[in-house]
Amino acid sequence: MNIRPLYDRIVVKRIEETETVMNGIIIPDSAKEKPQEGEVVAVGQGKRLDSGKVAGLDVKAGDRILFGKYSGNEIKLDGQEYLIMREDEVLGILQS
Repeated sequence: MNIRPLYDRIVVKRIEETETVMNGIIIPDSAKEKPQEGEVVAVGQGKRLDSGKVAGLDVKAGDRILFGKYSGNEIKLDGQEYLIMREDEVLGILQS
């Protein structure tokens, strides 16, 4: 992938949850909710402040994050789906 987000935007790849089927009930893909957890693939330079300075981002490439259900814009590159969102749409960074 060759994309560099601008300013305080980040590129996120959704992490699919593992599915466990109980009692033989299979939920179709169209009825499943999209995961709200992802891995940061690329980050921008930072947010430009009113003073003209650029403040760095708290998230970095490789971080696992939580984000809101309707956060970001979906894009498709090289057959893979990604989200581009602002850093302020990130709810938290998961620690391992």
